[in-house]
Amino acid sequence: MADTQTKRAFKWEPVIDHGILILGALMMILPIVIALTTASQPDVQIIKEGLSFQIGDQLDDNISSALFTQGGFSGEITGMLMLQNSMILGIGFAVGKIIIGMMAAYAIVYFRLRFATFAFWIIFTTLLLPLEVRIMPSYEVVQGMGLTNTYTGLILPLIASATATFFFRQFFLSVPEELVEAARIDGAGPVKFFIDILVPLSRTMIAAMFIIMFVFGWNQYLWPTLITTEEHMYTLVRGIRQIIQDQDGATIPQFGRGIMLAMLAILPPVLIVVFFQSWFVKGLTESDK
Repeated sequence: MADTQTKRAFKWEPVIDHGILILGALMMILPIVIALTTASQPDVQIIKEGLSFQIGDQLDDNISSALFTQGGFSGEITGMLMLQNSMILGIGFAVGKIIIGMMAAYAIVYFRLRFATFAFWIIFTTLLLPLEVRIMPSYEVVQGMGLTNTYTGLILPLIASATATFFFRQFFLSVPEELVEAARIDGAGPVKFFIDILVPLSRTMIAAMFIIMFVFGWNQYLWPTLITTEEHMYTLVRGIRQIIQDQDGATIPQFGRGIMLAMLAILPPVLIVVFFQSWFVKGLTESDK
């Protein structure tokens, strides 16, 4: 009996697609692996040989040193303290920007303001003004109010977000008008409608905005550099260099400790993105309410 089954043609497209994905993943992971293996080497060997692909015996010591050993010019700053400052800055940025963005979008969409659309586009055009453009007047205001070296000075001047306002506006516009009418019939006022209906509906969008704004706040360097002059207020991104350098320069640079601090600086944003990626994608793509 003749074989009636035809051989399936081999498709190269999946192989090429997976090959590109694997190559991209390796390009992203390889620098981190090299940094970890290098951080496991003694500082003297790092100075002599540079980057290393071999695992040494100093990894535990460098992790403990990065987290708990005091350093910097004052001799008091630790990695844990800088981690705490970065966490406060990241969460403060995220929560503040979400609250301000939601309130601004709520006013633009649901209140009958004569210049609501014009006000929205004015807010939206601030995206064209990066921090570097307005950093000097912002610094003058913060310094005049005596908010340097404070969490308030780090967070408050930058919590207004045109990005959050834009996304929440688009989200609120997609809420069915029947829901608004039903809430009005039930006697829900503006505050009750916002808190009891819009906020629960916006939970996926809030999660997506939280990830974006947390990473933005966590990675801030220029603004903390201007506002914080005392080492106990340094963030990780701001203070990695200060914590590993010696005032007189007579000791060997602690490269292993510095690399571990850099690894510590990228860990919280990566964990947040990994654990909340489904909420992130859903918040930016879903349209059904």
